[in-house]
Amino acid sequence: MKKDLPDNIVTDVGIAVVLLNETPEVKNWTVYVVNFKDIQIDNVLISSKGYGEKDGKKVKTSVLRHFVGDVKSHAFAGVEAIDTEVFGLTNEYWLSYYIDGIIFDKKFIFLPESIVDENLIRIPLINKPGVMIK
Repeated sequence: MKKDLPDNIVTDVGIAVVLLNETPEVKNWTVYVVNFKDIQIDNVLISSKGYGEKDGKKVKTSVLRHFVGDVKSHAFAGVEAIDTEVFGLTNEYWLSYYIDGIIFDKKFIFLPESIVDENLIRIPLINKPGVMIK
């Protein structure tokens, strides 16, 4: 039963959508996993998908699975490039990793239109503008 599973709470790990660079024509965004822990996280796996409504029609993107590997302490790793066309959708990232052979997982959800200039902060460790859920 689910109630019998341990509460492996994810702390000090975030998912950030980061503005890498921009020109007058295009903005290039990338999704990162950021490890703020004092220890490495191992076998990091992230699945991503988008869903919602666009132009009055229900839309779902493909589910993508990304094996990132190990992320050192106070470090970050790229997950995927993200197109601004999906910023109007709910973008969901399901993160799983291990510490000392124990699995941890958490769902991070960026709501529609949450990745906008008004919400940009300087992402720690990456030192670029973006939106982060921790």
